[in-house]
Formats: sequence, C-alpha cells, structure tokens
Amino acid sequence: MNAFTDGVIAILVTILVLELRPPAGHHLSDILDEKGRLLAYLLSFVFVAIYWVNHHHLMQIVHQIDGRTLWANIHLLLWLSLTPVATAWLGEAGVKPGPVAAYTILLLGCGLSYTILTRALLAVHGPGSKLEQALGSDRKGKLSLAAYAAAFGLSFVVPWVSVALFVAVAIGWFIPDRRVERVIVDRS
Repeated sequence: MNAFTDGVIAILVTILVLELRPPAGHHLSDILDEKGRLLAYLLSFVFVAIYWVNHHHLMQIVHQIDGRTLWANIHLLLWLSLTPVATAWLGEAGVKPGPVAAYTILLLGCGLSYTILTRALLAVHGPGSKLEQALGSDRKGKLSLAAYAAAFGLSFVVPWVSVALFVAVAIGWFIPDRRVERVIVDRS
C-alpha cells in the first residue's frame, strides 16, 4: 500500500509540474505574468507533500491492513489525483468563486478520505493500539475539515479568505504529526 501510494503521488507531482509553462517573454520580470499558475502550483505541491509525509509517517505505526483500508487508501488517492485539474483551473482563472469552490471541494475530499483511512486503520488495529494512542481525538484533522467547510461557504463571497484558510491549514500540517512521533519513540 505504501509503495503504491508513493508511486501515485510521484506521478501526481510530475503532472502538477508539467502543467506549468515558461513565460512568453525573455525578461526575468515576465515570470510575474505566470504568478497565478506558480502560486497555485506551490499551494498544491505543498498539500500533496503534506499528505505524503503524514501518510508515510502514519504507516510507520501500522502493523496490518485489510481490504477496507486498501479501498480507503484508494479513495484518498482518487481525491489527490484530482489535484492537477483543480490547480490548473485555480492557476488559470485566479481567485474567483468557481475555481476556489472547486479547490475547496478537492481539499474537503482529501481531508475526509484521509479521515476515513485513519478510521479504517483504527478498526483493524483495535482499541488501545499504538495507532489509537497516536491519533487520539484527531482535533487537528477535525479543525482542518471545519476550516475547509468554512472556506467552501466563503469561496462564493470572499474567495481570498478561503485561500487564506487553505494556507492556514497547510501551515498547521506542515510539520509531521508529533503524536505519531511520540508513539514511534515510545516503541523504540
């Protein structure tokens, strides 16, 4: 499961970068004409990287999987695979209600599918497992989903605030989850 996820994410990152085009001119300042695409790419690259890092981290304390967890992981990969499309629209159209709402739906889908994956893994590992200790109440995950839900509503009114919420969630997840690190250290 880990190797397959790594492969899919590597392909997604490649597709994301292939969507970028060089500036039309030959001056360094011409790059500013592409700032929307570059910023959308950067945002998406960071989100995909965050999912990869946290998935990889999570898998360090997973001891078994079943069919349910495989399908939950595929569900996460489905949402992540839509990242290039949402990124291209956001980068092309800019911070407008439609593309921001679509990007928010993508982020909600990724967040919900990651939550489903963790719940499926918890079901396999049972109560009192290292996984349950590491995940705890998953307050950060719940807050992220709440921020995405708020961002969706705001995307039709003030799309820039939605983008600010995306960035705030990304900052919150940028550092790998310390809960997992504590369990890994305790296991050693």
